[in-house]
Amino acid sequence: MKLDIRYNNHPEDSKNYDTETLRKRYLLEKVFVADELSFVYSHHDRIIAGGVLPLTKAVELPVTKDLGTEYFLERRELGVINIGGPGYIILDGKTFDMDERDGLYVGLGIKQVIFGSKDSKHPAKFYINSAPAHQSYPTVHIPFKHANPNKWGSPKTLNERTIYQYVHPAVCNSCQLVMGMTILEEGSAWNTMPCHTHERRMEVYFYFNMAKDTRVFHFMGEPQETRHLVVANEQAVISPSWSIHTGVGTSDYTFIWGMCGENITFSDMDFVAMSDLK
Repeated sequence: MKLDIRYNNHPEDSKNYDTETLRKRYLLEKVFVADELSFVYSHHDRIIAGGVLPLTKAVELPVTKDLGTEYFLERRELGVINIGGPGYIILDGKTFDMDERDGLYVGLGIKQVIFGSKDSKHPAKFYINSAPAHQSYPTVHIPFKHANPNKWGSPKTLNERTIYQYVHPAVCNSCQLVMGMTILEEGSAWNTMPCHTHERRMEVYFYFNMAKDTRVFHFMGEPQETRHLVVANEQAVISPSWSIHTGVGTSDYTFIWGMCGENITFSDMDFVAMSDLK
């Protein structure tokens, strides 16, 4: 397993970062690597984000000394959404079939986690978020049709979209992980605007369903000191609690959001007035 450790930093420091440093600190440039787990461990609320692409073999969640535990989920919970072909996940011997857009919540205490694809020509792509957990909640398989939909935005503001909540109190219990997927309507480009911060939690955005020559301009930073990252297909961005997070694409796209921190209240956002953005 590749575990890239990213350290926490102060917003004042980020004001001085050039493009290369911003990308090094906040961008997950390679989320999927064939037959491997590719994870980033962020000291922002200690989230782990990344992916597994089981192309020619099943891939097992390993023991890693970086967590200081006997197994990965000894003190953690985990959320998964499959953005690829049909696959499966085995949890302590029990198999869960995972079709495209299916999700899975895995609670603390599961010792063995194995990811596999049913067709190597159309492999599964499991995008994963994991957060520290204080108690065990039941594993829940979340087919796309069971995700909780919320329609937001409008064509006039170019942000008409449906937010599908997967790991969320409306769907299943979790300790602090909240996770879902947002699909933009055709002709909409902004994933959220006006933007906001989450002082009580951080977030990771994972962008996908993008053509090779399209990009998302992801805006971050303090409201009075905004910065941007140019993001390609199947890349993700770490968003600290002090940072805004909004983006606009050159074409249509989908993104998965995952949050952890002080609470699991989805509406706990500090919105930023347009007049305060600089």
